[in-house]
Amino acid sequence: MGQAIMVVGAGMTGLSAALEAAEAGCKVVLVEKNPYLGGRVAQLHQYFPKLCPPYCGLEINFRRVRSNSNIDILTMAEVTAISGEPGNYKVSVKQSPRFVNDKCTACGKCAEAVETQIDSAFNYGLCKTKAAYLPHDLAFPYRYVIDPSIIGTPEAQKAKDACPYDAVVLDDAEKELTFEVASVIWAAGWTPYDPRKVQYYNFDKSPNIVTNVQMERLAAFSGPTGGQILRPGDGQAPKSVAFIQCAGSRDINNMPQCSTICCLASLKQATYVREKLPEAKVTIYFIDIRAMDRNEDFYTKVKADEGVSFVKSKIAMIEPQDDGSLILEGENTTTGERFKAQHDLVVLATGMQPNTALSKVPAEVEYDEYGFMRQGEGIFGAGTVRRPSEVVTCVQDGTGAALRAIQLVAGR
Repeated sequence: MGQAIMVVGAGMTGLSAALEAAEAGCKVVLVEKNPYLGGRVAQLHQYFPKLCPPYCGLEINFRRVRSNSNIDILTMAEVTAISGEPGNYKVSVKQSPRFVNDKCTACGKCAEAVETQIDSAFNYGLCKTKAAYLPHDLAFPYRYVIDPSIIGTPEAQKAKDACPYDAVVLDDAEKELTFEVASVIWAAGWTPYDPRKVQYYNFDKSPNIVTNVQMERLAAFSGPTGGQILRPGDGQAPKSVAFIQCAGSRDINNMPQCSTICCLASLKQATYVREKLPEAKVTIYFIDIRAMDRNEDFYTKVKADEGVSFVKSKIAMIEPQDDGSLILEGENTTTGERFKAQHDLVVLATGMQPNTALSKVPAEVEYDEYGFMRQGEGIFGAGTVRRPSEVVTCVQDGTGAALRAIQLVAGR
């Protein structure tokens, strides 16, 4: 097959689509805005259905990518324009400079030389990292990045001088690239809903209120606490952890839709707490628990744990206290009782917002009322830009999108 397929986004959906198309004989251009492949799955501690660490699935896919010459990878890149028609698209891509070339061996000398620190995007801002950094321990490509904030300063020169392989390129520049492809698979993923918009939860008033994605990093062995679940405010192990479901979701003033995966994520994270902190108590405040099909057994297992309580309530307010604890105010909708409850750590189950609701595809594409892509011809949405999905569904959807794109290429 002579014509190329472009896949935008290299999370589990995009990786699956790119690999299936490439292994069928198509040329694939894989475009990813981050400096590494793997998307948000790489930031998880464990994922369903087997509660595996993410590197299990990712490493297999990375090995397949390495061995397939049909895939061209562009990291730190974004699509800026798409023109044409199914079977004949012209796509413009902007690639930001990495300031590190492929001579990099990830020796870490540049990071040792640099003193400037920046917020760790991989750890959702829970800690700092050097301005010369490896995105994470098993990043693909396994190559450092120089943050643009130090370019033109003595710090950048320190990084260059420290590199024994001449891999630091301080005059690296943004590139404008153009590709002709038969089809585009848009697998640009999702963004957690911004908890600061839910003002009554006071997310920005206490470091001991975290989101569900931050909780994944707190539990991960590669995270900021080495896998210990500690309060960001004081580094102490919490004795009481609250999970607040639908934090901004199913709310006409915030994100009206249900993300479907948040209940299971909180159930999973409750097991993290109970396994790592056996003396800690967990309370899950919920509107209703959505754990269908095979996942109901997992819900039943968590519910049987005497250290986990379920309270049917939409929490109305979180009040940070001077000692770092948090008081939750709400109403038990089963009993009608109003209550206040004190916890050491609060986890907000923020929803899954499709990136197409935040940044549209630069082409004529239809969306539903929540910003999810409707299926079209030639430009195919896949994964969480099409509907809220867990990992296994994303893999299936990526494979389906690859099949549609292959059929378009083969039909020419």
